[in-house]
Amino acid sequence: MFTLRENLSPTESRAALVSAAEALLDGETDLIAGLANVSAAMGAYLDDVNWAGFYLRRGEELVLGPFQGLPACARIAWGRGVCGSAAAAGETRVVPDVTAFPGHIACDAASRSEVVVPLIVGGAVRGVLDVDSPTPGRFGAADADCLERVGGLVARWMEGV
Repeated sequence: MFTLRENLSPTESRAALVSAAEALLDGETDLIAGLANVSAAMGAYLDDVNWAGFYLRRGEELVLGPFQGLPACARIAWGRGVCGSAAAAGETRVVPDVTAFPGHIACDAASRSEVVVPLIVGGAVRGVLDVDSPTPGRFGAADADCLERVGGLVARWMEGV
């Protein structure tokens, strides 16, 4: 059902990730199962990534959801770090050098760049999609566009879950 990343160009890999997310969410009715499979797909299709997953809004904090990678911060205060600031602003954050981001929360010391996409459901941020890389400047416009597409699919799917 899924093509191995090694057989794909970066452009094909991003397209395959979006297609995989659509397929994995189609008909799924459980929040954790859906997010777990999408985080696995992000880990499988995105090259040079050391963490890929979700944080879910619980009041005024983000709580760790399904992910691929090393153990992470369980809770992030609203507005703190890359995830909390993206959630508070309701805008995607692409950070080429996390060490230069004021208030960055280092859950994995190897992370050097990050993309965070808010999951906006019914006009409210319900969580974030978060992807980290050990390579500074790893994420460009094409990566951000791909992850925003995946985040949009997830957010629309969450409306019915």
